[in-house]
Formats: sequence, C-alpha cells, structure tokens
Amino acid sequence: MPPYPVLCYAPGCPHEAAFKIAARWSDGITGELKTYSLACPGCLPALYQSALTRYAACRLAPDESLSPPRVFEVRHGARDKELVRRQDLEVGAGTVNMSG
Repeated sequence: MPPYPVLCYAPGCPHEAAFKIAARWSDGITGELKTYSLACPGCLPALYQSALTRYAACRLAPDESLSPPRVFEVRHGARDKELVRRQDLEVGAGTVNMSG
C-alpha cells in the first residue's frame, strides 16, 4: 500500500507536511517524541511559535521531563529515532524555564 499524504496541521492549509515539531518526553521509565504539530514549510514559523508557547505553559509531574520543541524532517516510514533534526529552522527558539 502506498503511503498516504500527511497534511499540515495549520487550519485551512491544504499542503503536505514536511516537518514534525516535537519534544522528547519521559516519565522516568519510558520516553517518546511528543508531537506538537506537523507543518508545511510556509506554516512552520507560526506552528513552531505556537509549540513554544504551549511548551512554556506545560506543567510536569515530579519524574517527568520534557525538552523544548524541535523541528524534524518528516520521512515516511521513519521511526522517531531516525528523524533528522533541522536546528536551522528552529526560528525564535529561546530558553524557556520549566521549573515551578
């Protein structure tokens, strides 16, 4: 079966997603890449800024950890560990304090 198109998460955007905005999360036992959005190149800046805002508002349980959102290239059939990070596209990235 051929891969189906994965569309951008921006409301009303008809374009295929080229990037995954995600953060590494762990509860101290297990870990995974938590997806904030999938984005086409045109919607990436706005969706990335939205992910940073959501990250800043996140509250964690005592053993949980969450890295800041990062941009990864979408590759059909690739596992999260195989995704290539695109640090050059992480516009507006800053340090956000998760304590408290």
